[in-house]
Amino acid sequence: MKPTITWVVIADGDKARIFQHDGPGKGLQALQDLNQDQAHLRARDIMADRPGRVASSQGNGSRAAVDYKTDPVATRERQFLAHLADTLEEKRAAKAFDRLVIVAPPIALGELRPALTDAVRSTIEAELAKDLTKTPTDKLGGHLEGVLAV
Repeated sequence: MKPTITWVVIADGDKARIFQHDGPGKGLQALQDLNQDQAHLRARDIMADRPGRVASSQGNGSRAAVDYKTDPVATRERQFLAHLADTLEEKRAAKAFDRLVIVAPPIALGELRPALTDAVRSTIEAELAKDLTKTPTDKLGGHLEGVLAV
Protein backbone atom coordinates (compact mmCIF):
# COMPACT_ATOMS: atom_id res chain seq x y z
CA MET A 1 0.00 0.00 0.00
CA LYS A 2 1.34 3.38 -1.02
CA PRO A 3 1.99 5.72 1.93
CA THR A 4 0.05 8.97 2.08
CA ILE A 5 2.38 11.82 1.23
CA THR A 6 1.59 15.16 2.81
CA TRP A 7 3.27 18.34 1.73
CA VAL A 8 3.58 21.21 4.18
CA VAL A 9 3.84 24.57 2.41
CA ILE A 10 5.10 27.41 4.58
CA ALA A 11 4.86 30.68 2.71
CA ASP A 12 4.50 34.42 2.81
CA GLY A 13 4.59 36.93 -0.03
CA ASP A 14 8.35 36.56 -0.58
CA LYS A 15 9.29 33.02 0.34
CA ALA A 16 7.93 29.49 0.20
CA ARG A 17 9.41 26.46 1.92
CA ILE A 18 7.97 23.06 1.05
CA PHE A 19 8.38 19.97 3.21
CA GLN A 20 7.31 16.38 2.77
CA HIS A 21 5.77 14.38 5.61
CA ASP A 22 5.57 10.61 5.10
CA GLY A 23 3.76 9.67 8.29
CA PRO A 24 3.73 9.88 12.09
CA GLY A 25 7.13 10.10 13.68
CA LYS A 26 8.97 10.56 10.38
CA GLY A 27 9.48 14.32 10.69
CA LEU A 28 9.62 16.81 7.85
CA GLN A 29 11.99 16.57 4.90
CA ALA A 30 12.71 19.80 3.05
CA LEU A 31 12.16 19.57 -0.68
CA GLN A 32 15.05 21.85 -1.59
CA ASP A 33 14.36 21.96 -5.29
CA LEU A 34 10.89 23.39 -4.64
CA ASN A 35 11.81 26.09 -2.16
CA GLN A 36 11.22 29.49 -3.72
CA ASP A 37 12.53 32.84 -2.64
CA GLN A 38 12.50 36.35 -4.00
CA ALA A 39 14.40 39.32 -2.68
CA HIS A 40 12.38 41.33 -0.19
CA LEU A 41 11.93 44.77 -1.68
CA ARG A 42 10.20 47.86 -0.39
CA ALA A 43 8.01 50.03 -2.59
CA ARG A 44 10.77 52.61 -2.98
CA ASP A 45 13.11 49.86 -4.29
CA ILE A 46 10.58 48.72 -6.88
CA MET A 47 9.38 52.17 -7.92
CA ALA A 48 12.71 53.98 -8.30
CA ASP A 49 11.19 56.86 -10.27
CA ARG A 50 9.40 59.63 -8.51
CA PRO A 51 5.65 59.78 -9.08
CA GLY A 52 4.45 61.91 -11.95
CA ARG A 53 3.06 65.40 -11.43
CA VAL A 54 -0.10 67.02 -12.71
CA ALA A 55 -1.22 70.62 -12.99
CA SER A 56 -3.88 71.77 -10.58
CA SER A 57 -7.40 71.70 -11.99
CA GLN A 58 -7.91 75.19 -10.52
CA GLY A 59 -5.59 76.75 -13.06
CA ASN A 60 -3.43 78.53 -10.49
CA GLY A 61 -0.21 77.01 -11.83
CA SER A 62 0.39 74.69 -8.91
CA ARG A 63 1.39 71.08 -9.46
CA ALA A 64 0.84 68.01 -7.30
CA ALA A 65 2.31 64.52 -7.20
CA VAL A 66 0.19 61.71 -8.58
CA ASP A 67 -0.38 58.83 -6.19
CA TYR A 68 0.23 55.31 -7.41
CA LYS A 69 -2.99 53.40 -8.08
CA THR A 70 -1.52 50.08 -6.98
CA ASP A 71 0.84 48.98 -4.26
CA PRO A 72 3.91 47.61 -6.07
CA VAL A 73 4.88 45.39 -3.13
CA ALA A 74 1.41 43.84 -2.93
CA THR A 75 1.42 43.27 -6.70
CA ARG A 76 4.81 41.54 -6.54
CA GLU A 77 3.69 39.34 -3.63
CA ARG A 78 0.47 38.41 -5.46
CA GLN A 79 2.54 37.37 -8.50
CA PHE A 80 4.83 35.27 -6.30
CA LEU A 81 1.86 33.49 -4.68
CA ALA A 82 0.29 32.88 -8.11
CA HIS A 83 3.56 31.25 -9.19
CA LEU A 84 3.48 29.09 -6.05
CA ALA A 85 -0.11 28.07 -6.86
CA ASP A 86 0.97 27.09 -10.39
CA THR A 87 3.81 25.00 -8.98
CA LEU A 88 1.44 23.21 -6.60
CA GLU A 89 -0.95 22.41 -9.44
CA GLU A 90 1.90 21.08 -11.57
CA LYS A 91 3.13 18.83 -8.74
CA ARG A 92 -0.41 17.68 -7.85
CA ALA A 93 -0.98 16.64 -11.46
CA ALA A 94 2.29 14.68 -11.29
CA LYS A 95 0.97 12.95 -8.12
CA ALA A 96 3.89 14.22 -6.02
CA PHE A 97 1.62 14.59 -2.97
CA ASP A 98 -1.73 13.34 -1.69
CA ARG A 99 -2.52 15.94 0.97
CA LEU A 100 -1.51 19.52 1.56
CA VAL A 101 -1.08 21.65 4.67
CA ILE A 102 -0.67 25.37 4.02
CA VAL A 103 0.84 27.69 6.61
CA ALA A 104 0.91 31.40 5.78
CA PRO A 105 0.14 34.76 7.35
CA PRO A 106 -3.54 35.73 6.95
CA ILE A 107 -2.94 38.21 4.10
CA ALA A 108 -0.79 35.76 2.10
CA LEU A 109 -3.28 32.96 2.77
CA GLY A 110 -6.06 35.19 1.47
CA GLU A 111 -4.09 35.90 -1.70
CA LEU A 112 -3.09 32.27 -2.24
CA ARG A 113 -6.54 30.68 -1.86
CA PRO A 114 -8.14 32.10 -5.03
CA ALA A 115 -4.98 31.34 -7.04
CA LEU A 116 -5.23 27.61 -6.25
CA THR A 117 -7.07 25.32 -8.62
CA ASP A 118 -10.09 23.35 -7.40
CA ALA A 119 -8.02 20.16 -7.67
CA VAL A 120 -5.32 21.54 -5.36
CA ARG A 121 -7.95 22.90 -2.96
CA SER A 122 -9.45 19.43 -2.69
CA THR A 123 -6.13 18.10 -1.32
CA ILE A 124 -5.89 20.67 1.48
CA GLU A 125 -5.98 18.93 4.83
CA ALA A 126 -5.46 22.08 6.91
CA GLU A 127 -4.58 25.76 6.77
CA LEU A 128 -2.79 27.64 9.52
CA ALA A 129 -2.79 31.43 9.54
CA LYS A 130 0.73 31.87 10.92
CA ASP A 131 4.03 33.23 9.66
CA LEU A 132 6.54 30.42 10.12
CA THR A 133 8.86 31.24 7.21
CA LYS A 134 11.73 32.14 9.54
CA THR A 135 11.11 29.27 11.97
CA PRO A 136 13.92 26.68 12.00
CA THR A 137 12.91 23.30 10.55
CA ASP A 138 13.46 21.47 13.84
CA LYS A 139 10.96 23.81 15.58
CA LEU A 140 8.16 23.46 13.01
CA GLY A 141 6.74 20.27 14.52
CA GLY A 142 5.58 22.13 17.62
CA HIS A 143 3.52 24.51 15.48
CA LEU A 144 1.95 21.68 13.49
CA GLU A 145 0.95 19.45 16.45
CA GLY A 146 -2.79 19.85 15.96
CA VAL A 147 -2.50 19.10 12.25
CA LEU A 148 0.23 16.47 11.79
CA ALA A 149 1.97 13.89 13.94
CA VAL A 150 5.45 15.07 13.03
